Amino acid sequence: MERIKFHFYDNEGRYGSPKITHLLGLEGYKIAERTVGIYMKELGLRSCVARKFRVITTDSNHDHPIAPNILNQEFKVAQPGKVWVADITYIPCREGRLYLASVLGLCTREIVGWRLSDRMTTDLVLDALKNAYAAKKPKKGLIHHSDRGSQYASADYRKQLAAYKMKASMSRKGNCYDNACIESFHSVLKKELIYCTKFKTKQQAYNEIFEYIEFFYNRKRIHGALGYLSPVRFAAQISTKKAA
Repeated sequence: MERIKFHFYDNEGRYGSPKITHLLGLEGYKIAERTVGIYMKELGLRSCVARKFRVITTDSNHDHPIAPNILNQEFKVAQPGKVWVADITYIPCREGRLYLASVLGLCTREIVGWRLSDRMTTDLVLDALKNAYAAKKPKKGLIHHSDRGSQYASADYRKQLAAYKMKASMSRKGNCYDNACIESFHSVLKKELIYCTKFKTKQQAYNEIFEYIEFFYNRKRIHGALGYLSPVRFAAQISTKKAA
């Protein structure tokens, strides 16, 4: 029970019984997930719970060209730098509205680029894309998938994708499942940080989102889909296998 408490608080109260059971297993404890859940209930430990709150961030009512759905829900990617998915989400703040544009590498689930702004503009998503490109320098032919929002369909964004030699892919109209992985990340972010925190200022929001993405999510948070590794550790494992 002491180790359960340690792992719960060491991960900011964000882990439920499945992840804590895995961490206990790494330490040599043979214990069922159900038992961990019972102990957590006895200890009064409950992981973050999401609230239903949604602000529409997709404006698909525009005359810009729409890219074909190349990705077509093929979410299993063997190598990094082959597919990126992108989206925008709303971040509540007492000082004023904020919007987060994120770019996720589909193979490793790492957030490879992101930007925060008080305006939901093309510049916001462009800056996130440029941030991702500067960090990863992918080879030509990468598939960039997004929804049909006006920011992603804009001439400036399409021009930047062409300059990076990326292939544009867009979700079908009204089909949220076509971009499920990046929407899942934003849902996790809100569950584990946004809904647990009241941002008084935009600077506070930036600082805490930076810490969550760069230090917790990318480097520490374990993912069931990645064999209970963090995105950075999963990418390192792939690199080691390639080298061998």
